[in-house]
Amino acid sequence: MSEPPRSVSDMTRAIFYTASTLNGFLADPDDSLDWLLTIPQEQATSDIAAFTERIGVLVEGASTYEWVRDHEDLLRHPERWQQFYGERSTFVFTSRDLPRVPGADIRFVQGEVAEHWPDIVEAADGRDVWIVGGGDLVGQFADAGLLDEIVITFAPVTLAAGKPLLPRDLDHTRLELTGVRQAGPFAELTYRLIGRPEAP
Repeated sequence: MSEPPRSVSDMTRAIFYTASTLNGFLADPDDSLDWLLTIPQEQATSDIAAFTERIGVLVEGASTYEWVRDHEDLLRHPERWQQFYGERSTFVFTSRDLPRVPGADIRFVQGEVAEHWPDIVEAADGRDVWIVGGGDLVGQFADAGLLDEIVITFAPVTLAAGKPLLPRDLDHTRLELTGVRQAGPFAELTYRLIGRPEAP
C-alpha cells in the first residue's frame, strides 16, 4: 500500500504515545489516570523524558488538558507545566472556553485536525508531534491519514470500564509492529501506521 500524501510536514511525525490498561482503557469513566499513578513510575518517567526530547509540539483534547490542569493544580502552580512540557506549544482541541495555564503556550482550537495540521507542523519546527490523548482525537488523526506511530505502554492494571484506547477500526493492514520491550512492570509496543485510511 502507498503512504497517505504528506506535504512539507514529511519530517514531522505525529506520534500517539500513551499508557493503557491491559484491557485497553486510557482513563477511568471519570477521565482520571489515578489507576496509572499507583504503579512505580521510575522506569516510565525516564522513558518519557527521552521521548520528549524529540517532541516540538503537544496535541490533546479538552478532557486530557483539564485532568492534567486540575491534577497538577496548574492554575495556582503554573511552573509545574514548564517542568514537564517545557516551552513547547500545546494545541488543545475543544469546543468549550477553558482557563489557560498562566505563561504556557496553549492554543485552543476547534474543527478538523487536518485544518490545523499546517500550524501544528510550523510550531513543531522540524521535530515530532506528541498526541497526548484522548483516544477519539487520536482517531481523528488516523482518519485524516496524519497519524504516523502509536507507542502504547501497557500497565499491569485492568478496569471494568473507562475511556477506550483508540475507538477506531484499524486492522493488520494498517499497523506494522516495529518495537517490543519491557520497561519495569510495563510492556511497550510500537506500531507504524501504513497505508491509506479507507474512504467512508
